[in-house]
Amino acid sequence: MSPASQPEPPLIVTELPTASLFRRMSCWIYEGMLLFGVIFIAGYLFGALSQTRHAMHNRLGLQVFVFLVLALYFTFFWYKGQTLAMKTWHLKIVSLDGQALTQKQGLLRFFYAWIWFAPPLLLAGVLGWSSLQGLGAVMIWIPLWASLSKLHSDKQFWHDHWARTRVVDARSQISPTAPTIQT
Repeated sequence: MSPASQPEPPLIVTELPTASLFRRMSCWIYEGMLLFGVIFIAGYLFGALSQTRHAMHNRLGLQVFVFLVLALYFTFFWYKGQTLAMKTWHLKIVSLDGQALTQKQGLLRFFYAWIWFAPPLLLAGVLGWSSLQGLGAVMIWIPLWASLSKLHSDKQFWHDHWARTRVVDARSQISPTAPTIQT
């Protein structure tokens, strides 16, 4: 194969620096706290619309509904560039060329991001572990998975690599008069 016929590697815009692991994980934790409200409202809406009186009745329907709400939430805000937690931590999600994500990229990133939870939960289900043991597996897996970003050439999480996205430090885009959080 001649050098001219080989595909060129994707262009990665590095004008915006990769956000530190500490800032990305802090944002991740804050996002989880904000999601309590999103999930509460989604659960309330589902219960009201389906006339479900007990959380264990129609459990699968509730889980599917919450999953779809989360998919819409993240796809919409990533398409806009930031979730509320990302705005707070001055992080931004961009495609490899530095542009805003497409809705397809946002949805793809949402599905890939389930790598944060799916492996330990599947393991717990297959091995018949209790809920507490499953939670323990998740708590072990999350720091392990986060630390694997150190092996990536751009220090991005691997689901971002697969979705062809980057989480960048957006503080350089803020006007000099705007207050910033120092970390």
